[in-house]
Amino acid sequence: MALATKPWAAALLAGGVVAAAAAGALLFRSGGPGLQSGVQLRPDDRATIALGQRIYTAQCAACHGARLEGQPNWRERGPDGRLPAPPHDASGHTWHHPDALLFRITKLGVAKAANLEDYPSAMPAYEGTLSDEEIVAVLSWIKSQWPPDVRARHDELNRAAGR
Repeated sequence: MALATKPWAAALLAGGVVAAAAAGALLFRSGGPGLQSGVQLRPDDRATIALGQRIYTAQCAACHGARLEGQPNWRERGPDGRLPAPPHDASGHTWHHPDALLFRITKLGVAKAANLEDYPSAMPAYEGTLSDEEIVAVLSWIKSQWPPDVRARHDELNRAAGR
């Protein structure tokens, strides 16, 4: 039985994911490194989502899938200790995070965004590769693909995060 399928290991992994998200949220609120204040996705802006789709195809689709489907078994760590790329469609957890945290993760990478020194992740940091506007465009395109109810829930999450 794989470690991640044991109940205690799954609980530990889930707790770690929650802790990472909470740490990232705290860093965002504290104005940590690489923070762009006022990050707001624009899923209804045609020019922004067209740019985002082009960048997503070139930079993200190889891991996260052309249809945002992610990699198989994305919740289970591989032999290298890293999680596969999660889906960015409605079946994933992307929409569970406010705009600013999604921006920080994309710009800085998971470990730095959540202030976790030794967190193994295959997610690259796009700081220096993509501009802040390009990161917002990619995330806006992703959000534009979600069903209306998921977008509405994400909008409420942003309001609750105090954006």
